[in-house]
Amino acid sequence: MSRALLALVAFALVVLVVAAGRAHELSSGTLSLEERTPGVFAMRWTPPATPLAGAVAVRPEFPEHCSVLPRLVDCGSQGLVGPLVFAGLSETSYRVLGRIAWHGGREQSFVVTGESPSVELRGALASAGAGATLRTAREYLVLGIEHILLGADHLAFVLGLLLLVRRGRSLLVTITAFTVAHSVTLAASVLEVARVPTEPVEAVIALSILLLAVECASRRESLSRRFPWLVAFAFGLLHGFGFAGALAELGLPPHRTALALALFNAGVELGQLAVVVAATALTTFAVRRVPKLVRGERPLVYAMGTLAAFWTIERLRELVA
Repeated sequence: MSRALLALVAFALVVLVVAAGRAHELSSGTLSLEERTPGVFAMRWTPPATPLAGAVAVRPEFPEHCSVLPRLVDCGSQGLVGPLVFAGLSETSYRVLGRIAWHGGREQSFVVTGESPSVELRGALASAGAGATLRTAREYLVLGIEHILLGADHLAFVLGLLLLVRRGRSLLVTITAFTVAHSVTLAASVLEVARVPTEPVEAVIALSILLLAVECASRRESLSRRFPWLVAFAFGLLHGFGFAGALAELGLPPHRTALALALFNAGVELGQLAVVVAATALTTFAVRRVPKLVRGERPLVYAMGTLAAFWTIERLRELVA
């Protein structure tokens, strides 16, 4: 094993420790408003999960002229215009994804966070034109990047591939195979060409990381070492269904489904590429500047395998519960 590959230990260990237990945890709420009659909207509101004791519940606060019922918002002749504020969202790590559909097919999508817990609504005109398209593209691109960076299980698999594959060209082919595979199943699932239940997929994803850790720890010339691209492609199909499950929770704008799907997938790839580039840069720095810090890959492999075993048991328990 080359020193460059061994230097990956420090980077990946930090990533796994920070991200442990946070796989797929986006802590998102959703708000959907559909105009039934002029100024009257049917509302579906799902707040972000607040598992911590004493956590403040997040709730939408509409402009003052709007009357709010459990599943209805009536803004009268003034329409849905003014500030929409999400009380309780400030200073939290949660986000809310919103979609407003007006008569005539016009719509607006938005994402609010604790740093910016409100959005200004300007009626149906706010959802029309290139501005709305650009907002949708930006929002889903960012969501894709955040999902891969917060998905500890997907990151662990990518880092495992970096540990398993030693040659530059072989690594490129392997990462490309993984990318192509999960892009195919992500699109197939979102477009309802193929559907797989989320719980079994999550369990098998955890198992795939455990198997990869076993292969990294072994010195024998196995199928994974001879044809790593084939293994990456096979497991990439499963990871794509995992991405699709997360995207289904976020929701897709009905009139911009293809755009949102493409940009979410592009965000995932950019985040994945950022991890590979960062690992490579840190490797180069460690080898050139502090080679004595490079001791071996086994502690990382064992840590990755332990974490994957925990995920596997936990998800299997949830599956049979």
